[in-house]
Amino acid sequence: MKTMTRGLLAATAIMTATTVAQAQDAVATVVQGLPDILKAQYEGAPQKVLPSAWDDFKAPAKPWKWCHSESYQGNPWRVTVTTELKRLVDGLIADGTVASFEVSDSNNDASQQINQIRAFIDKGCSIITSIPGSATALDDAIDAAAKAGIPFLTAAGSVTSPNAINVDSNYARWGYDMMSAIGKELPDGGSVLLVEGIAGHPIVVQEREGGDKALAENAKLKVARSVNGNWTANVTKTVVFQAIATNPAPIDAVWTTGSESRVVAEAFAEAGRPAPIITGSLTGDALGYWKANPDKYRFEGHALLPHWTAQTLFRIGARLLDGQTPKLNTLMIPIPAIHNADLASWYKDCMTPDSVSVFPVPPKDPMPEEWLDAYFNGAKPTPGWDYAKVPDACAK
Repeated sequence: MKTMTRGLLAATAIMTATTVAQAQDAVATVVQGLPDILKAQYEGAPQKVLPSAWDDFKAPAKPWKWCHSESYQGNPWRVTVTTELKRLVDGLIADGTVASFEVSDSNNDASQQINQIRAFIDKGCSIITSIPGSATALDDAIDAAAKAGIPFLTAAGSVTSPNAINVDSNYARWGYDMMSAIGKELPDGGSVLLVEGIAGHPIVVQEREGGDKALAENAKLKVARSVNGNWTANVTKTVVFQAIATNPAPIDAVWTTGSESRVVAEAFAEAGRPAPIITGSLTGDALGYWKANPDKYRFEGHALLPHWTAQTLFRIGARLLDGQTPKLNTLMIPIPAIHNADLASWYKDCMTPDSVSVFPVPPKDPMPEEWLDAYFNGAKPTPGWDYAKVPDACAK
């Protein structure tokens, strides 16, 4: 099969210089034809973007077997991704398009995830979706799936096998956009506390690169201090308290890239400091805190949410099985921006400061079908997709 041959040749790193140049030209042509909001996601993207290895994929006969390889199910965000993906695939099961949905969980053990992927191959899965536990360790298993004619789709982190289809976001762009939002809210400048995730994590590095780029473009913004909150609420609150205690001068904004904006706001309030502008990913507990304390929570950030992570993964997989073929190996999904003035439209009654397992649902589809169309040959509406049927954030 032509697509498999091209992908596997790339996987064994024997592409010629001419082939590489042709691939780069093909990618540039596709990106140039995308809507502006998608085109911007490829600017400075750290992922290696290639032409899709699945551009003439022919799906097996229906009903299909949908398999999902998880690397971790130990937090509410990951559980919500799997729950929402299952809800969507269940809709295809109901109409007879899909026969079954099976999930594996390797609990952050890359060797175990490899074994589980190979078991999916042996079971004859029609498609394998995944949140991979490693960018590189799964490549051989992914290539084996490709050789068996099984597409492998990732979310929330790309892999390096050219035979995968990565559904990802540009985290450098996200870091840049959040710092730029702070600059717009502070036209006269100000002091910014940086709260990063786990030191050395690839996404953390990408986010910081974007934030630093925006800082370099705005001389009026000054860094008060940089700390690591490890994407964990209690760690974040502790390091923010420490930063406040050692910086008696005003701190006007907190650039954080996690989901801990509520504890950042709490730390400033408990320290008797004015509420700063806070970036990050919006959560249900943050909205609950804002509702109870509107004068203590100021947000300019985004929504890196589990529901739409599952939804974009499902929609791309469903289109592929439906005969639509992706043009690229990495499909960038913009992270929806949320401004302080938008919070009322995202808040729901079930959200309280303790709602750490409740994730807001965007009031409108953050990835309209016409944007998704641009990524596919033979584009048509996603089977089994209707954003109006997405459950409310408070639904049980």
